[in-house]
Amino acid sequence: MLPKDPEALEALRATRQARMQAGLARRYRGDNWFRWLGLGAVSFSALVLVFLLVSMAANGWAGFHRSELKLTVPIRGVLQLDPQRLAQPDPLGGLEAAGLPAAVDAAASKAFGPTGADLLAVGAWREVGSKLIADPALLSSAEIAVSLPASDDLANAQRGGGSDPVLTAMAGKLVREDRLVRAFDTGFLVRADATSPQSVGIWGALKGSMMTMLITLLLAFPVGVLSALYLEEYAGRSRWTDIIEISINNLAAVPSIIFGLLGLAVFLALFPNLRSAPLIGGMTLALMTMPVIVISGRNAIKAVPPSIRDAALAMGASPVQVVFHHVLPLALPGILTGTIIGMARALGETAPLLMIGMRAFVASPPSDFTSPATVLPVQIFLWSDEIDRGFIERTSAAIVVLLIFLLLMNGIAIYLRNRFEKRW
Repeated sequence: MLPKDPEALEALRATRQARMQAGLARRYRGDNWFRWLGLGAVSFSALVLVFLLVSMAANGWAGFHRSELKLTVPIRGVLQLDPQRLAQPDPLGGLEAAGLPAAVDAAASKAFGPTGADLLAVGAWREVGSKLIADPALLSSAEIAVSLPASDDLANAQRGGGSDPVLTAMAGKLVREDRLVRAFDTGFLVRADATSPQSVGIWGALKGSMMTMLITLLLAFPVGVLSALYLEEYAGRSRWTDIIEISINNLAAVPSIIFGLLGLAVFLALFPNLRSAPLIGGMTLALMTMPVIVISGRNAIKAVPPSIRDAALAMGASPVQVVFHHVLPLALPGILTGTIIGMARALGETAPLLMIGMRAFVASPPSDFTSPATVLPVQIFLWSDEIDRGFIERTSAAIVVLLIFLLLMNGIAIYLRNRFEKRW
């Protein structure tokens, strides 16, 4: 009940207004605090991401380099080989028979002393052979200047981790003479795994990841999208569909190693000769990725307004035409978002692929989908377990390659999502 005294009424109004202003001030302070907390969270996440990228790039940059020895190898009068032989099958075999390994060892001994051949990595002559194969005209040269990979012990001595003082002193002397250098290893991206960190490459694992991801996408995407369409557009509400929905939601949360056990028990039992093949790895990862695509696909299809369906039916379209000409194109951006998440998770998985044998030493890139192969996460896992410091640097470089591959894959998917995005 309001007071009748004007002064008391005015005082009451002033009190209520002050209380209202105080409440507004509290709400504004709360909004400001929430805004600053959100900005702080985003800034912290951005700083963590920048720190991760910078640290990976800094550590990985050393992994893209290797220790190399500069020397000259005599060619004319040493290699008796017809240049036409380099155009025939197995040109490296022809160069080996012509005495190229011995010529390289002799050149190293002449340049670095009696033990000079031991300072080169095993198989260093192959890089000289590759250079001759790329340019057969070099066979007529008196000598060629090359930069060949150093041995693991010499590389460790150059990094300061050697245990032999004589070798460490020799490494320091060669560095001062600019005959032992750290050079960018362009072959790291085109070679496969090896027992020496000076000779390893990432192409075998990268090609295996590409082939495995292709199989995963070809299996998981169409099956997941069609399953989402059926469950959302055709299947009625029943106990059976409820069980299917609960099962799919549970499968999306199952640990990845369980899918590896499933692949080991089912796929390798059916195809025992395809152990560690990209085909088996892709099928295993497809099982893990499919529930994510189904769930995101159903949510994207459900988000399409019913008026789109009603308008298409009113124009005479059949139910199938409504789904594939109107609903699916409008839901495709959301489906692709779920596919990006599922494929990114599959790309970084190691446990299920370890279960099906993709942890073996693979010295050559896979030639087809049934050849033995490994993938980038498994390769990183194996290198990180090595004691040699050179492998630790190579591990950082492999992580950089994995991140770039992930960014490229996600970039293509995001482009396709934006390309097919439609507004209503």
